[in-house]
Order: sequence, then C-alpha cells, then structure tokens
Amino acid sequence: MKKILALAVLASLSVPSLAVDQATAMDIAKKNGCLACHALDKKLVGPAWNEVGKKYAGDPAAAGQLVVKVKKGTKGTWGAIPMPPNATVKDADIKALVDFVLTLK
Repeated sequence: MKKILALAVLASLSVPSLAVDQATAMDIAKKNGCLACHALDKKLVGPAWNEVGKKYAGDPAAAGQLVVKVKKGTKGTWGAIPMPPNATVKDADIKALVDFVLTLK
C-alpha cells in the first residue's frame, strides 16, 4: 500500500498543470484586451467565462475548438454579436486562457 501511495505521489508531481491560476489568467486577459468583452461571472458583450466553462464541461474536444474560435473569431455560438478574430494574440496566451476557462463551472 505504501508503494502504491508513493507511486501516486510521484506520478502527480511529474504531470504538469494544464491550467494557469486565476491571477495569471486575468493578467493575460488584461494584456490582450479580453476583459473589454468578457468577465468571469457575468455577461458583458460576450458570455461570462464561467458559462463557457459550464457549456463545454466534459467535452474532450473543447479546448482545441475554443482555441480556434478565439484565434479566428466566431459568430452565432452565444448570440448575434460576433467575436472578432484575435490573430495577434500569442497562441500560448490563448491556450492558457482557454485552459483556465475550462476549469470554471
């Protein structure tokens, strides 16, 4: 039993965290202008991020799909107002924000 516990602890230490913490995510969002249209817990121009997290919870393809939607823009998913493309935002920033949003419920 002790060996299994030790292996479980070692395995958890070797797996990198996929999502950034909230403070880092908010810094990325501020830097890239995301907060002009989005908030964590209320709809602004775009949906609240916790609503996005709820909508895509449990969908293994969600992260990849959302990265593309953020990069290229989208319309019709959350209403009539389109999300413009974010072609100048670094891919790593988009991925970090998407991973963070998908932790919200």
